[in-house]
Amino acid sequence: MIHMAHASVHHWLVAGKPPNWAIGEWQVSHVYAVLRRPEPALYHAKRCLAVCREAGLRDFYLAYACEALTRAFLVAGRRREARRFFELAKRAGKAIKEEDDRKLFEQDLRTIRL
Repeated sequence: MIHMAHASVHHWLVAGKPPNWAIGEWQVSHVYAVLRRPEPALYHAKRCLAVCREAGLRDFYLAYACEALTRAFLVAGRRREARRFFELAKRAGKAIKEEDDRKLFEQDLRTIRL
């Protein structure tokens, strides 16, 4: 799973654009969070947010960057930071314009237990 996630992000870093890069970094972070590996989960979640900031990505991308940081901080045992990014994720999620994307995001966010 780790190798597949890294291979995917590598592909998109070569062939894609910032939205693809953000999704790729989110995916790698998510895999590490599921596997309870805090350091790489945080690294890739921060990379996801950095891509969003550098490229001016908002909406879906920013919401998921905050979701990734929430999960990564939880895995790291840093509940205060997790709660902060959870609130930012909720706020960013409400701004997702596409209804299907917003519903998917809200569904994913409900799986986080603070």
